Amino acid sequence: MENKTLMFYINAIHDGGAERVMLQLARRFAQAGWRSVLVTSFVDSWEYPVPEGVERISMEQEQIEQSRLKRNLSRIKALRRLIKEYRPRALISFMAEPNFRSLLASAFLPVKTIVSVRNDPEREYAGRLGRLVGKFLLPLADGCVFQTEQARAWFPQRLQKKSRVIMNQVDEAFFARSETKPEGYVMTAGRLTAQKNQAMLIRVFASVAGEVEQELRIYGEGELRGELEELIAYLKMEKRIKLMGASDNMPQVLGRAGLFVLPSDYEGMPNALLEAMASGLCCIATACPCGGPEAVIEDGAGGRLIPVGDEEALREAMLELLRDEDKRRSMGERARSRAEDFRPQAIFEQWRQYLESVIGD
Repeated sequence: MENKTLMFYINAIHDGGAERVMLQLARRFAQAGWRSVLVTSFVDSWEYPVPEGVERISMEQEQIEQSRLKRNLSRIKALRRLIKEYRPRALISFMAEPNFRSLLASAFLPVKTIVSVRNDPEREYAGRLGRLVGKFLLPLADGCVFQTEQARAWFPQRLQKKSRVIMNQVDEAFFARSETKPEGYVMTAGRLTAQKNQAMLIRVFASVAGEVEQELRIYGEGELRGELEELIAYLKMEKRIKLMGASDNMPQVLGRAGLFVLPSDYEGMPNALLEAMASGLCCIATACPCGGPEAVIEDGAGGRLIPVGDEEALREAMLELLRDEDKRRSMGERARSRAEDFRPQAIFEQWRQYLESVIGD
């Protein structure tokens, strides 16, 4: 095989699970002897570091404010120029807008396109235009990677037949057992957005705080920080509930926690949950679309699944687990065992085999 260039495309590499997955995927292929070219739409003020061996190209040095139509047209043209210049064997894109642009930019060019759906398609491809893209444009791709069977089932059979379900990898650092004594706090991690529903967790924790000793720590940043601060103050829980901001050492943070809660309304395959499981944490998660938590948590054995938005179910699960350290430890060990399937090399091998099947090697 003479051409060993792969091009990866995503809007940006700031905070987000899909961004981290793409960076690590590009790194793994570079280590395996491929030329990995990472293309982003723009450069952000804060970004994840680009791994060694991965070439970074940005269409815009900063995000250009213009109409949605003009923005898409300019990025499609720029991506098409890059495809012609670098002549990759395959173009791999993550998320709805990059997927849409990749398929149009690569039309009639000698490159295989692999798109990846990273969130609940009911949300990611919502509205008339979104459904048009999801139901009619995405099936034109040469391949597609989904994170759950539930997400795959939303799309037409002609796309499902050439797709693969591949979960996210978890960095090896999360599998290391912490040598520090756990502090036992309850925690969650993710962007402070309506999707993650940290407000529900705050309300429920406030309702049980008088019956347990632990504190709640919320990691992440986002547009709802002010609202969440106001809610914590309204509930007079400033001493027991803390917004910790972003952390650059999540393995240590998870290693010292006692319980992880994912209260999301919807998710793709939540990295934060997989990392908590790899760290040996007992987890409570909503059984949210598009099926990520249900795919990895065995309810009652490796953690607890609760209905989306059900505050009473969350309250009962938190009290049950916070009062029983032995049960938390047992469930945490079961979760760690399940997380073995998410080790980086195992996930990379699935990607490599699928890529080779698409490009014909």
